[in-house]
Parts: sequence; structure tokens; C-alpha cells
Amino acid sequence: MISKILKTFLECQKEQRPALLTYTVAGDSTKKQSLEIIKSIAEHADIIELGFPHNTPVADGGQIQESSHRALKNGIKLPDVFHIVKDFKQSKHAKPLILMGYFNLILQYGPLAFLKQCKKVGVDGLIVVDLPYPENKSFADQCKLHNVTFVQLLSPTTSKKRIKKIIKDSHDMIYYISMLSTTGGKLKVSPKKILSNYNKIKNINSKKNLVIGFGITTKTIATLKKADGLVVGSQLCKEITRSLQIRQNPVTNLGRMVLNLKRKII
Repeated sequence: MISKILKTFLECQKEQRPALLTYTVAGDSTKKQSLEIIKSIAEHADIIELGFPHNTPVADGGQIQESSHRALKNGIKLPDVFHIVKDFKQSKHAKPLILMGYFNLILQYGPLAFLKQCKKVGVDGLIVVDLPYPENKSFADQCKLHNVTFVQLLSPTTSKKRIKKIIKDSHDMIYYISMLSTTGGKLKVSPKKILSNYNKIKNINSKKNLVIGFGITTKTIATLKKADGLVVGSQLCKEITRSLQIRQNPVTNLGRMVLNLKRKII
């Protein structure tokens, strides 16, 4: 059976545009509002990425760290994250959803129990930032058995030999980190260079859906729209912070921002 993630990419290809993927942290700014935020975003985004917060998010820059801090301060735990996912997937706004986070939380929960719960609530994919290939092979296989797409990560320093192995073992989506940085950094590499690196990976297997993340904002997204998909995260987390500081509704503001992002890639 075709996965919802793969189906979404095929639909976007028919429309001759990249898929728009968005990232926010579960529980930011509150447990209840977090659900409303992803519902609002889902009106315009194609795939929702939802982070489960961690107290030492080593790959994340200041914006996402701030979001994680707010969520943890709100008492968010993995059962709360699953509850948010379940409510979202049962709503009229439902879109494919990828959980993103760090492996030690999965390990504490119990990997098989975690995947069973993912399947139960409707999680479509999983990105585990600190579980690299080939150490992730066993867990990735378990993901597949539970109908969860395990998303492999590639970076500009990944060797061609290693890229080939990762692509061969990948599921319905691969995530290309555009630059050597934490999330939220300014785009330090030219869009032309990013797309050049991207195309080298696509040429290895053009059938694999490859998305670009890191450094993508309203200002840069249009320059990368030849990709299969584009991920925007830190800008959304930053907007939640800004909205809260000036006492505006982040649900409305993020919905408007994602609509603007979508318009730039159509």
C-alpha cells in the first residue's frame, strides 16, 4: 500500500511544485495551542513535521531551542505528543505527519512501544536526528514493519559511497541538510551550490523523494523550488516567539506565514 507521504509527493509533482514541509515543536506555545497551530499550518502545508521537545537539542539553533524550552516548561511529555498527533489526524485538517526528535527519548519509552503508539495514533514518518546510518538500520526496519517511514539524513560532507548506501536503504523520503550548521542559521551557501549538491544526490536515484532543510525562509524558499520538497522550521518557531512577545495569536500568524511560503513555490 502506498504511504501518505509518497502519495503527497506524487500529488505535488503533478502540480509541478515542491512539497512544503513545516516544523514546529509539540506543546509550543501551550499543549492546546500547539494542536491549533498545526491545524492552521496544515491548510497550506503538504507535510507536517512535529518535534518532540528535548532539553539538549544539539542540532537545533536558538529559535527551536526556545520553542522546546517553552514546551518543556508546559510539562509536555511523549504521551502528550501522541495525544496531539491523534487529535490532529482525526481532524478535518489531517495531513501526513512526521515526528522529529532524539533517540534517547525513544529509548526511554521503549523503541517497539514507541512505534506501536506511532502506528496507533497515525504518525506517518519519523526523523531521529542523532541516530545515523548504519546504526539506524535495525530501528528503520522496525519502522517499516509498523508502516512508519524512517527518514534518512544526508549532509554536504556525506561521501558518495555512503550516500549510495543510505539511498538504497531509505524509505519514501530523504532529508538533505543544506549546510553545516544548527537549524535557524542564515543560508551560508548559495542556492546554486545547494541545488548543485542536491542534483548530484538526485542523479544517484531520481525516484527517491529528497527534501532540503536548514536555512529556508520566506526570503530563500523560491530560489530552491526545483527540489522535491522544502522544510521550513526555525522561521515558524521564531514567529511563535514574536507573536507571544507582542501578545498576538500565533495560530493566525503562522497560518498567514505558511500561506505566504506556499505562494512563493507555486
